[in-house]
Amino acid sequence: PNPFNPSTSLDVYIPAEGLVSLNVYNVMGQLVDVIHSGSMTQGVHTITWNASNMPSGMYFVRAESASGTSVQKVMLMK
Repeated sequence: PNPFNPSTSLDVYIPAEGLVSLNVYNVMGQLVDVIHSGSMTQGVHTITWNASNMPSGMYFVRAESASGTSVQKVMLMK
């Protein structure tokens, strides 16, 4: 759900096995959390981000692999 409190699940499609990074940025573009960094298999993965230690606000979750980059905007409301 969006907005969420305090955790949310993100579905990430990985077209080919390889290195994947899932990073969270605040509205100022600062890296505030690393959800995943490493190898992932091909397919759809459900990743949970627990933002209980983050202040309310808008965040951008960036998924990056050799196949491309995707960004999703999420809103944390406590």
